[in-house]
Amino acid sequence: MAPGTALVPRLMDRCRGTDIRRYGFELPGRPEFVSSARRLTRQQLARWDVDEDTCDTATLIISELFTNAVLHTASELVVCELRDSDGRLRVAVKDQGLRPTGPRLRQAGDEEHGRGLQLVDTLSSFWGTRDAADGPGRIVWAELPC
Repeated sequence: MAPGTALVPRLMDRCRGTDIRRYGFELPGRPEFVSSARRLTRQQLARWDVDEDTCDTATLIISELFTNAVLHTASELVVCELRDSDGRLRVAVKDQGLRPTGPRLRQAGDEEHGRGLQLVDTLSSFWGTRDAADGPGRIVWAELPC
């Protein structure tokens, strides 16, 4: 599916009377597509004239969440959405896999992997997770000031 808001199922609700910019894309749930998720995120945020620091942070968060979806679920597709509303940028990643307990924040050690959600927690104002409403899978989201 080509990138574009109208082609991807909505991950968040639209608030009436609020100016919201939304952009979504889906990519195969394979490691080689993490760079595509970063590129699509960066390109869209540049179109929206989002400042460079916020763009860098959002791109890193998308990268971490997309990577988690690829590594920890059996997803064939991973759906990503960017939403800019009221000075807040929300990024969300939806996987198709089942995780009985959902993603968990854990203490970082010296290992190379396992620090993704700690980065998300540090870089974002808020983040969270919920079950997908339209079938199996989870949505993990993060917000940052824009």
